[in-house]
Amino acid sequence: MKTRIIETYYRLLNGQNIETHRFLFREFNINRRLTGIVGPRGTGKTTLMLQFIKSSISDIHKALYLSLDNIYFDRSTLIEFVQELYETENRNVFFIDEVHKYKNWNQEIKNIYDSFPDIRIIFSGSSSLDLIKGNYDLSRRGFIYNLPGLSFREYLNFATGGNHSRIEYRELLDNPVKVCQILSDIPKIRGHFKDYLDKGYYPFIFEEEYTYHHRILNIIDKTVFEDIANFYNLKTSNLHNFKKILAYLATIEPGPLSVNNISNNMGLDNKTVQIYINILTETGLLTKITNDKTGSKLLRSSEKAYLNNPNLYFAISNEIGKEIRIGTIREIFFLNMLINSGQKVFHTKKGDFKVSDHTFEIGGKNKKRDQISALKNAWLVKDDILIGDSETIPLYAFGFIY
Repeated sequence: MKTRIIETYYRLLNGQNIETHRFLFREFNINRRLTGIVGPRGTGKTTLMLQFIKSSISDIHKALYLSLDNIYFDRSTLIEFVQELYETENRNVFFIDEVHKYKNWNQEIKNIYDSFPDIRIIFSGSSSLDLIKGNYDLSRRGFIYNLPGLSFREYLNFATGGNHSRIEYRELLDNPVKVCQILSDIPKIRGHFKDYLDKGYYPFIFEEEYTYHHRILNIIDKTVFEDIANFYNLKTSNLHNFKKILAYLATIEPGPLSVNNISNNMGLDNKTVQIYINILTETGLLTKITNDKTGSKLLRSSEKAYLNNPNLYFAISNEIGKEIRIGTIREIFFLNMLINSGQKVFHTKKGDFKVSDHTFEIGGKNKKRDQISALKNAWLVKDDILIGDSETIPLYAFGFIY
C-alpha cells in the first residue's frame, strides 16, 4: 500500500498543470518546518501543493504528497509512515492533505515535528476549525496560510488568459477614476463580472460549468455531514439544521441577525442556533460582521450574517426555488472581496459597510448618496457602471484587490 501511495504521488505530479496559479502561489513558501493551508472546500489547496512541489522542489524524490483519506491510514499511523520513508528513502518534505480525515492528526504532526528536526511538513484541511482548534494548536509552531475562493481578478485571468495585476485597496480609493479607466478597457468586463457572480468563485468552474452549482451543494453536504459531524461528534439528526440555517439566510434580506427568529422557525433554542451559526462561520460557509460601535455600545452591538460568497447564494437559492436578490448578491460580493483581501469590515447605520474610517454604500447604477452625503471618506459602490468618479467606484473593481 505504501508503494501505491508513492505511485499516486508521481502520477498526480505528472498530470499537474503549472501554467496558471492562485494568488497564494507567489507568496507561498515552506521555509518553516511546519506550514499549514486553511480554506473552505473546493478552493484549490491540493492543486496549490502539487504545483509547488512540481515547480519549487528541486528533488521531488525527497518529497511526498499524500492524502489522509487513503484507506491505508485506517490501520496504520501517520508517524510510522513518515518515519519509515524518512529512514529508508531519505524523504524529508511531506505534503499532507485532508488532515481532518485522520483521527488525532494534529497530535501526530506535533510528534513528527518534535521528533524529526530536519523534516518539513506542509498540511492542509478543509476548514479553519480543523487547523486551529483542539489540544495541539499547530499555528503556534508554524505558519498558516488562508486560501479563499477566486477573486474576480483571478477568475478573469483564468477565463481569458489575461495577466491582470492586483490593485491595492488604498490605491483604488485614492485614484478610482484612473484605476477604472484602465480596467474598463478589458473586453466584456461587465459580462464577465455577471458570470463570476453566478459561477466563478470556485476554481472547478473551469472543469465543468454544467455541474457547477451541484458541486457547490456537494461541498455544503461534505462540510456539514463530514467535517462538522466528525469534529463536533454531532448526531446525524442534528446536522440537517445547519443546512436549514443556510437556506433560511438565503431567503431573507441582509440585516441584523435575529437568532430568535431563526430559533422560532426551526424549533431550536437560541443558544443552539448561535452555536450552529458560529460553526458555519468557522467552516467558511457563513460570514459574520459586527457593527462599528465602541465601548459599552459594542457589548450591545448586533451582528449580520451573510452566505460566504455569491455563488453559494445562487446555488442555495436555485436549489430551494427562491428568487435571487441582486442587492444581496452585491453586498455579499463586496464583503467577500474586502475580507479576503485582509480588511476588517463592520456594518454601520449610515451606509452599508465600514472599513477603518471609510464608509461604503452599495447599490445599482441609480443609487444616490443620500445616506452618506454628510460623511467624510464615504464612497458609493455601484453595480452596472464602468467608470465612476472620485466618490463613486464600480462594484467590479473591488474584485481586483486580492
